[in-house]
Amino acid sequence: MKRLISTVGLSREEWLGWRRMGIGGSDVSVIAGVNPYRSIYELWEDKLGLRNPEESENEYIHFGNVLEPVVKAEFTRRTGLKIRNKRVILQSDQYPFMLADLDGTINENGEMVIFEAKTATEYKKDVWQKGVPEEYMYQIQHYMAVTEAKKTYIAALVGGNSFIYHEVYRDESMIQEIIKMEERFWKENVLKGIEPEADGSKATTDFLNQKYKKSSGKEIELPKETMELIASYDAFSEQIKRLQKQKEKVANQIRSYMKDCEKGIIGDRRITWSPVETISIDKKRLQAEQKDIYDKYTTISSNRRLNVA
Repeated sequence: MKRLISTVGLSREEWLGWRRMGIGGSDVSVIAGVNPYRSIYELWEDKLGLRNPEESENEYIHFGNVLEPVVKAEFTRRTGLKIRNKRVILQSDQYPFMLADLDGTINENGEMVIFEAKTATEYKKDVWQKGVPEEYMYQIQHYMAVTEAKKTYIAALVGGNSFIYHEVYRDESMIQEIIKMEERFWKENVLKGIEPEADGSKATTDFLNQKYKKSSGKEIELPKETMELIASYDAFSEQIKRLQKQKEKVANQIRSYMKDCEKGIIGDRRITWSPVETISIDKKRLQAEQKDIYDKYTTISSNRRLNVA
């Protein structure tokens, strides 16, 4: 690896500009299709300079930066390991499109170990207790690919009052997967300017729904390759129906054991079959008998529904 540029004194706009010169750690989960907040199209447009970078200073990023020293200090207090700030964007020698801006490094028994600090909301606590969230696993394995480090400590302050950290070792098979998909994205999509293929992430669904929110009402002749997509769509739809039936069959078998009991326990698993009350409103009657109230509390939202016939 080599030092691309020091981040000391760089404005946020300048820092984001340097990040456009390659693929950073937080970009990897987007390319892998596991980032819940950012789509592959947004990343592609960002790298081509077609949109303002998404990492503008919002409240979540702001407080993540503010609390980073707190996470580092707590990690050192608990482990005795001292963290050194890098303050530099690193670049892979072998794969120059791979960049890394580390939160810090640790000298552990004469070897460089990566440190990454995170903050998370309370509802992510169970995920962090079980291990490293998938999007962050891609990030730290990317960092180990760039730096050739063998280990990473990743620590998170969850919900403002729970501190969790994990020790993660270099995963060569995952790193090879990361290098391949990053190289393909950089060379085929960024350098050639070819729009990436859509993935199945919610972020991509949201992006496409928002970008093409308004329908022109026109009809087009689709390209021939669309027939393969439709065949796949039909096959997956049938699989989902079949699996849903099988899932409901198993659920009913569990219900037959539960009978009138509300809770069931086996090993470390806990089953509940609880009463749920549902309140519904007769919209047609409300509109007919209390139109003023109906109009006052009714909101109209529009979206486009995909139907494959």
